[in-house]
Amino acid sequence: MLLPALPAPLPVAWLKKLGIHTLLGGLKVEEFDSLHGYIFGDEMVRSGLAGPGASLTTGLAFGVPLILKFASEEVKARFLPDFLTGRKRCCIAITEPDAGSDVAGITTTAVRSECGKWWIVNGTKKWITTGIWSDYASMAVRTGPPGSGAGGISILVVPLKGHPGVTMRRLSVSGTASSGTTYIELDDVKVPIENLVGEENQGMRYIMTNFNHERLAVATGATRQARVALATAFEYVLKREAFGKPLVEQPVVRHRLAKAGAQLESLTAWVEQFAYMMTKLPAQQADLMLGGPTALLKAQAGIVFKECADTAVLLFGGNGYTKTGQGQLAEMLYREVMGTRIPGGSEDVLLDLAVRQLVKIYKVQTKMLEAQGGSKL
Repeated sequence: MLLPALPAPLPVAWLKKLGIHTLLGGLKVEEFDSLHGYIFGDEMVRSGLAGPGASLTTGLAFGVPLILKFASEEVKARFLPDFLTGRKRCCIAITEPDAGSDVAGITTTAVRSECGKWWIVNGTKKWITTGIWSDYASMAVRTGPPGSGAGGISILVVPLKGHPGVTMRRLSVSGTASSGTTYIELDDVKVPIENLVGEENQGMRYIMTNFNHERLAVATGATRQARVALATAFEYVLKREAFGKPLVEQPVVRHRLAKAGAQLESLTAWVEQFAYMMTKLPAQQADLMLGGPTALLKAQAGIVFKECADTAVLLFGGNGYTKTGQGQLAEMLYREVMGTRIPGGSEDVLLDLAVRQLVKIYKVQTKMLEAQGGSKL
């Protein structure tokens, strides 16, 4: 059931080696694609609650792919059998107290020991989903000198739960309360030198390949939550009476529903379009062409979710401001909005990133056309 959280295509050879040939529902592992992943992500949030699904799948969805794509065969052999079968858990640990969307600004360091057998890791990680339950983290660390920016980042598989030098505590956050948001302190943590994923100082490049899947997953969940919020409000205004008639007979109420609904339907179509494109584009081309647009999609998902959650709470009135009773779900979803707009790249950063990347692609393609004797138009 958990494996559909991974990006398509699934690691078929590894799964079959582990005796896994089908997914929930009987789908063959080799037939799984991004549209199946979209359906899975949508169903996991159908109740409106993102926390339970996040507590199960976030680490697998975003921490394991880096190992699958870039780790040596030796590292894969040590970790994938347990991660892919759920015997052990892995999270993704990038964000720090002073470096969130600015990944290049991380300061957690990994220095080789004098004996050459260990990485000695020091620093802190914050807002790490499912960290509190994780045995390991695919962790971004600085292996280059101070000031090396994106060029000095590496990925290590760092042991967490019960490991000497690791202290973890759970954070209380506004939404997705059951997702295990964690603060991690690392004090001279010994990590086997072999736990390096890929090449040293290439971590930023690896992290970038994760973003399309992560942001599409976030957008998928937010779109379903927005639909739950609006559907809940729609059901309420059909039965709630004010001024002698159901709320739905008030033009201002219908206007609010229509405005939010139009945005939601457009967003749904856009998310489905991205899932479809990821089934058609080769992975390398998708990483290049969809990076900016998926950043924009994730940002827009948060914007639309906010509109739908606002609409729901306003139409529920006092009930929407109350944590129990008829408006309980609307009130809860209102608190979930920022869990979409901030994690995975905050909204303003992603809006800017989207345009910068699209400008970059435009310039490259314009030069290619001119080199072939074509016109800018």
